[in-house]
Amino acid sequence: MGSKKAIMSRTLTRANLSEAVYQEVGLSRNESADFVERVLEEISSSLEQGETVKVSSFGAFSVREKGGRIGRNPKTGEEVPIKPRRVLVFRPSHVLKDRVNKSAPRDADAAAQDTDTPDVA
Repeated sequence: MGSKKAIMSRTLTRANLSEAVYQEVGLSRNESADFVERVLEEISSSLEQGETVKVSSFGAFSVREKGGRIGRNPKTGEEVPIKPRRVLVFRPSHVLKDRVNKSAPRDADAAAQDTDTPDVA
């Protein structure tokens, strides 16, 4: 087993999205913030109504109904009823999956395996 490097991550916020719209589209900062809010509100409203939201080359958000069941408290072993609920599901598109995998840093073990393979002539 090889060591895995921690991936530095930052969180994309509404403010970041608004700034990107401001920079790329040229709307004012207030218009950009309103635009982002309206897009997010439209997505949220559609999901609340049980609709699927598909964003081309990005993915699809949908709501799934989960039935009630009996769960178990792992600490005590006590059976606990779990109520039916709705859960949000995101399925990334193949385009997004490919982009994420291309930009993922390779670990040292994978790189070493590539160099350990002898060239066949």
